[in-house]
Amino acid sequence: MSLDLRERGIAAIAAGASCGQAAERFGVAKASAIRWHARFRAEGGIAAEPMGGDRHSHRIEAHAALILQACAARPQVFLREVRDVLGKSGATASLSGLPRFFRRHGITRKRGIRTPPSRTVRT
Repeated sequence: MSLDLRERGIAAIAAGASCGQAAERFGVAKASAIRWHARFRAEGGIAAEPMGGDRHSHRIEAHAALILQACAARPQVFLREVRDVLGKSGATASLSGLPRFFRRHGITRKRGIRTPPSRTVRT
């Protein structure tokens, strides 16, 4: 919702209207008016919070030196092994978070051949 609409809703509530009356007057859900008013009372602000974005990368970035050290020691290290190294130091990381870490740092990881080539079937 626009900031202007939020301001008018909060002004109506401050003028004596209930949250439900203000919501009906401005065509928004009653729950929205209640949340706006509660936030205004608690924080004094009514602007919308940023939506989306990355909220968790700081957790794994705190252990960047350890991750990079594990990868330098063994270039073909598996993600599970990196996660285990972090676990031994008391940090936690998900297997899906590690590739995002490598992408942010510009590190590409090439997979090696896992099985020997077949002699009977073309690979």
